[in-house]
Amino acid sequence: MERFGISKELEEACSKAEEVLAPIFKEYDDRAMRCSMKVLQAFQEERVSTANFVEVCGYGFEDGGRDKLERIVASIFGAEDSLVRPQIMSGTHAITLCLSALARHGDTLLSVSGRPYETLQNAIGLVGDSESSLIKCGVKYEEINLVNNDFDYEAIRERVSQKNVKLIEIQRSRGYAQRKSITMDKIEKVIKVIREADPNVIIMVDNCYGVFVEDTEPTMVGADIIAGSMMKNLGGALALSGGYVAGKEKYVHLVAERLSVPGIGKELGANFNQLRSFYMGVFLSPSMVASALKTMTLAAYLLEQYDCKNITPRYNERRTDIVQTIDLPDERQLVAFCQGMQKGSPVDSHVTPYPEVTPGYTHPEIMAGGTFIPGATLELSCDAPVVAPYTAFMQGGITYEYGKLNVLMGIQGMLNERKSFSK
Repeated sequence: MERFGISKELEEACSKAEEVLAPIFKEYDDRAMRCSMKVLQAFQEERVSTANFVEVCGYGFEDGGRDKLERIVASIFGAEDSLVRPQIMSGTHAITLCLSALARHGDTLLSVSGRPYETLQNAIGLVGDSESSLIKCGVKYEEINLVNNDFDYEAIRERVSQKNVKLIEIQRSRGYAQRKSITMDKIEKVIKVIREADPNVIIMVDNCYGVFVEDTEPTMVGADIIAGSMMKNLGGALALSGGYVAGKEKYVHLVAERLSVPGIGKELGANFNQLRSFYMGVFLSPSMVASALKTMTLAAYLLEQYDCKNITPRYNERRTDIVQTIDLPDERQLVAFCQGMQKGSPVDSHVTPYPEVTPGYTHPEIMAGGTFIPGATLELSCDAPVVAPYTAFMQGGITYEYGKLNVLMGIQGMLNERKSFSK
């Protein structure tokens, strides 16, 4: 590792960490095996063949490969139907399609996990002045904050029992909030509370970063619909773009009509020769998610040894997504850590990132992401708003070996800056 500037001390610390983490890594591998069996069974039941990878252009009518993939994804999620399309540009796009398809003028949208992720705030109309936001289009918005990293069950029960909420949104991952991501047992519990209060309300879960991290998915515990990006977990780092929606058939149909054309819905949409990468990405996803979890767990353990604070989740905590956050001691070390991560990347390792104003974000951001596909956060990346408490948000790692090298170079950058500053 010396050729990458990693000190012997840090290399030895990593070896000791791996000994401690071996039982946790085995848990990740065991879950990857269970998820892989589920995926393989879905592929075999649908009788996938090379003919399903053929490009269909134009309108995209009668694309058997696309339709088969959507049945596979529905099966994996224990859902009635799914929509998996390259025309969905991001996780935010997939979620916004769901919100705008299921909540109309005069309806009430309720977030029970607090304020949503920053880019969704523009889509809802909580910030910015877009005439296309949900609020500008007549949707009423309310939110109930989390309490001690858990749902406020009584407040949710009381509000939903009034039976005038149309759509409930739950954000599984933390986004840029200073809270923990929400585990599946808590999601299952809150769904039961909601169903008791009003069985007719629609429950949607933002499932970004969460696929294959736990044995169950939100649609398996009562959620009506979920959404996310193919450039995160489900795409296995091979999907070049795209997003997915899965859930009850009637709701997936409404989202498909919002994406394409009323009356046509899922029948329209060329695959742009992406089906092979979609199929392969879904197939490899369980293993790649396990690698990402190992990478993040190693980072959590080592950074704790080097006096970084407020690490969530800690190395031995249960995980529900591939996101890791670390509060760095100050701005200089935050920037140095992200710059070290960039040096450990396979793409643009020669580029040095600096904080800058980024559309959709409140504070200047520094982003380290030398990924093959821009925005593919299953590949290892790290970004941070440059403001106290100087929290770095990491995610991904499609192989543990590359992920380990990348994390070590980030830590080495931080240590070098710490040493330089102390002189």
